[in-house]
Amino acid sequence: MTSQIFAISGILTGDRSRTRDLISYAVSLADVGDRPARFCFIPTAEGDHPGAVDWFKGAFGNDPAVEANVLTLFTQPNVPDVRSFLLDQDVLWVGGGSVVNLMAVWRAHGLTEILHECWQNGVVMAGQSAGSLCWHIGGPTDSFGAGLDAYGNCLGWLPWSNGVHDDLADQPRRTTYRRLVASGALPGGYATEDGVGLHYVDGELKEAVGVLPDKRAWQVEPDGVGGFTETEIVPRLI
Repeated sequence: MTSQIFAISGILTGDRSRTRDLISYAVSLADVGDRPARFCFIPTAEGDHPGAVDWFKGAFGNDPAVEANVLTLFTQPNVPDVRSFLLDQDVLWVGGGSVVNLMAVWRAHGLTEILHECWQNGVVMAGQSAGSLCWHIGGPTDSFGAGLDAYGNCLGWLPWSNGVHDDLADQPRRTTYRRLVASGALPGGYATEDGVGLHYVDGELKEAVGVLPDKRAWQVEPDGVGGFTETEIVPRLI
């Protein structure tokens, strides 16, 4: 069975509504035919903030293309059987926020094993920002404070690091990611500028897609002498 991951950088400035186009693209990857896709939002990285849940319900609650669901874990799971609930979904979308807190809560609730089972059974795994980092080995994060630190304790189903919001306008993230790869603090990997997503199939990068012109993905690797190399990946516009 095909396993898929769609990992994106949402749009932080400008027309942020275009992020929804990337979310809709993730839903399309499930290829469910004429029926609505069972689509579950997981806002753990935001502490299940009610505002995030309300946004999702407002954006997708009346969308005929999906059957919109939410999994919250604070202060306890909102469904009686988390495993059965998630395995019944077609697409899981993990929201942004703190990747460190996301991983801690998932591990406490046994979600890492459940989500891996979902992935192996064909459920499309997707998300933005922290919901992009989580599938990789790790990446730069501000989860520990105002600065950016390397975090390498994510799920690691994809054996690369990940940089999100890798835009020229956000030089700290862009330069920090390359510095961490060059130093060996993070392994080589892939970075996305805002509005760009990475589509992995069976654990390999198939393509990058985007909703904004002139935005790019990048493959960043250590050069073996304390520096890095980077290769531009031009996304297919959707």
